Amino acid sequence: MVVLNKIYTRTGDAGETALGNGSRVAKHSARVTAYGTVDEVNATVGLARLAAEGETDEALARIQNDLFDLGADLCRPDMEKDAESDYPPLRMAASQVDRLEAEIDAMNKHLEPLRSFILPGGSALAAHLHLCRTVSRRAERLTVELATIEQVNEAAVKYLNRLSDWFFVASRMANNGGKDDVLWIPGANR
Repeated sequence: MVVLNKIYTRTGDAGETALGNGSRVAKHSARVTAYGTVDEVNATVGLARLAAEGETDEALARIQNDLFDLGADLCRPDMEKDAESDYPPLRMAASQVDRLEAEIDAMNKHLEPLRSFILPGGSALAAHLHLCRTVSRRAERLTVELATIEQVNEAAVKYLNRLSDWFFVASRMANNGGKDDVLWIPGANR
């Protein structure tokens, strides 16, 4: 159980922070940047939930919880339980990726195929979901970059890749099942 009885610790005043295994790294390290951006995705999902209702809000709540799991995964560089830890590191699981894929497929079956790229916008919820999509793509890029220099759980990368797809399809659903999507018109303002 997490207990936060004091919010500031002063331990980061010199530009370092503790990872989930207790090791200290620079706050600008690739690992901290990756999980910090996952936290940013979670904040954008919180904004999207202000405009969401019903099943969409419930799905976004699940995603927010998954994003905390993902942050916990990324903040632990050691992939195995160590002798000094009472519990194994929390890792993203293939089942979380599978759930996103099933939800994408369920939403997508109600949508007409695209014949143009979509501009972010339409309804308030769709606009927020597009913001979620772009920030999750950045989190994915940073996590993939981290994986070139340190070990990263493969399911974490897959989850981020599917998540941005989920946000894209959900944004179309939020635009009246795609009927109110704002389509790109190449060269329209020349």
